[in-house]
Amino acid sequence: MCLGIPMKVKKIQGEFAEVESGRLLRTANIQMLPHIKIGDYVIVHAGFAIEKIDPEKAKETLKIINEIH
Repeated sequence: MCLGIPMKVKKIQGEFAEVESGRLLRTANIQMLPHIKIGDYVIVHAGFAIEKIDPEKAKETLKIINEIH
């Protein structure tokens, strides 16, 4: 099973963004979401930002994920 994880955009360079979830930092391709800005939350799946999401929804989802661990 694959999951899309909510991650916060920290830095943008061209078609790539540094994204963060907790202590996890990754680089994600943001080519499918050309209007993403620093501070936005996106769903990242397989290295690609596939959807912009509401910050409150992202935080709620991350809280649930952290409770599972």
